[in-house]
Amino acid sequence: MPKTLLNPAGLMSTGTSLSHGVKIDFVGCEMIFVTGQLAISEHGVVVSDNLTEQTEYVFESIKKILEEGGASLDDIVKVTIYITHLHPSTFAEVAAVRNRYLAGAKSASTLVGVNKLIKDQCLVEIDAIAVRQKS
Repeated sequence: MPKTLLNPAGLMSTGTSLSHGVKIDFVGCEMIFVTGQLAISEHGVVVSDNLTEQTEYVFESIKKILEEGGASLDDIVKVTIYITHLHPSTFAEVAAVRNRYLAGAKSASTLVGVNKLIKDQCLVEIDAIAVRQKS
């Protein structure tokens, strides 16, 4: 099964063994699996200490990865969102950003509270799966 590695410019380096996304071809469709994205710039710096701003940055990163694979946010079928300090207010904050970015996708979504992410300043991590018809 052919696969295409997706590593758009402007995102943090994933090192040598990982990709930001992987596109695989199936009969009649393509699936894109997006690695968990964090609000870390290409220079390795956490972009903000604000949960809304971090969530927006992560969705913009996911958008870039999907576009490199010929897809869009509307093609997302599943997201998993991991947030630190889960509370009704942080859930609402993240959900508002998710709903804005995924309004056209109507995807499945899971939100999980976690103790910590890779860097202490990171507040949210999101991975995604997108499916689109082959053109």
